[in-house]
Formats: sequence, C-alpha cells, structure tokens
Amino acid sequence: MTPAISVSHLNKTYASGFQALKDINLEIRPGEIFALLGPNGAGKTTLIGIICGIVNATSGSVTVAGHDIIAEYRAARSLIGLVPQELATDMFSTVWATVSFSRGLFGRPAHPAYIQKVLKDLSLWDKKDNKIATLSGGMKRRLMIAKALSHEPQILFLDEPTAGVDVELRKGMWEMVRALRASGVTVFLTTHYIEEAEQMADRIGVINRGELILVENKAELMRKLGQKQLTLELRKPIAAIPPALAKHHLILDDDGSKLVYSYDTQRDPTGVTDLLDDLRSAGLHFKDLVTTERSLEDIFVGLVRQKQ
Repeated sequence: MTPAISVSHLNKTYASGFQALKDINLEIRPGEIFALLGPNGAGKTTLIGIICGIVNATSGSVTVAGHDIIAEYRAARSLIGLVPQELATDMFSTVWATVSFSRGLFGRPAHPAYIQKVLKDLSLWDKKDNKIATLSGGMKRRLMIAKALSHEPQILFLDEPTAGVDVELRKGMWEMVRALRASGVTVFLTTHYIEEAEQMADRIGVINRGELILVENKAELMRKLGQKQLTLELRKPIAAIPPALAKHHLILDDDGSKLVYSYDTQRDPTGVTDLLDDLRSAGLHFKDLVTTERSLEDIFVGLVRQKQ
C-alpha cells in the first residue's frame, strides 16, 4: 500500500546556520492518526511546512500518496488540508463565504451541501452568516479546520489544533478527528497536550532538536517504555529508608509515611516480591498499597531528557 506520506532523509538548515531538521525518515499510513510530540523549537512546524509545500527543504524528498511534493506539487497539495497554528483569515468575511472561497482555491466546484455538513460537524452552522471578527477564539480555531476540510482532502494536518481552546471544545474536536479517520482521512497532528496524543493517536513520534527520536505504535510504546509504581502506605512513619532497602531505590515521601517503588513491567521478576520480603525483614509494615502506571507524559519527558 502506498504510504499517505513518505519522508526520506529530510534536512532543513536555515540561512542563519540553524539546522531545524536532521535526516528525518518517516512514513505515515493511510487512514491513521499520527501524533508528533516535541518541545517548542523541536522542528514540528518546520516538518509540516515542508510536507505542505510552504517551506523548502535543504535536502531529502517527500511524497504525498506517491506524488513528489516538488515535481507533482499540484497533485500533492490538492490531497492536503492544513490547519496552521496561527489564525489567518479575512476578519470581515462571513464564515460561509470564507469556507466556500477556500474550496474554490483548489479548483473544486461549488458544493453547498458539503460546506453545510462541515459547518454543522464543527458546530459553526448557526454562525454561517457572521463576520469572522465577531467569533470567539475557539470558533475561529474551528473555522480554520472547516477551511482546511473545504476541498475534501485525504490528509489533514493539525498543527497545535487545540491551543487556547477550552477543555469541552477540545474533546469535541477529538470526536471530530476520530470521525474523519473513520471516513478514511489520514490525520497528522502536532500537540503540546500529551493527553491529546494519548486519547487519539494510533502512532506517536517524538522529535527533539530536529531529530526524530522514535516512532512507535502508542500501545507498544506504553508497553515497552511504561513503568509501574507501587506506593506503600506505612503503618508508622519513618525518618529514613533503612540501608538494607537501598538496592530497591525507594523514594520516601516528605512526611515519611509512604514508600514508592518503580519497576519495569517487562522485567521478570519485577522485584516486588523481594521488596516485600525485605520490608518485613526490616520491621516495616504497611497498611495499604496502590499500583499506578507510568503515563505517556512521563515517557515523553524521559525521552527528551535523554537527548538533551
């Protein structure tokens, strides 16, 4: 199957000498939701800009559904819808007019029924005759998505799509993105909200300082890099961890009432049984224990720190 997007040995160095992307290799599968995570300045927006034909690469190649983005620019670009970070549109135009105009820019014939569906799906239908200047920030963000969908693209890029959007609206956008994926649209999103990637993505990529650190199925990433924490609530607080327990690398909370043990879910044995035996030998008794899993945010932070 032809990849929705194929990036090969992509590099970008700006005139200042700053290298924004370093030998990026990436394939996006048709119909998947791919989330690219990374801190500010990591190269996320530059990568999207190159794929969408807005930024010129220094070297490397990119194809969209098999179309080279330079040699077959029109064919490639017609398949792409882009929702940029920055809101940029004619503030004195109406919602209906600007979405319809965006469709016409791609040479698509008028299709009022489709525009109506897009606006309804994005809860903008009752604002269709309003000037854009009168819309709230959240509505303007949804309008940018409507413009990107106006020409019925096969691939949708969402660059920080829910930045500045309240939690309720963010969840509504997640539902819309899942519905797009269900209809066959490939979604490539960048986000600072780890929860967003954890909720929606099929695969996750992590980029830092222009380097793609990893690309992994979300479930596999959580399985391979996830850790669990065992929190033991002690019957009596202690002032310090006994030396006999040093090998377990425990953490004692501030008031001395809880011990936290981190262990690798893939390791066998996990060390939990040995820990409990050593606790008894040390004369420590607990009244409760709770197991929690390492979150995607913990994994992300750990990966980025490793590359600093």
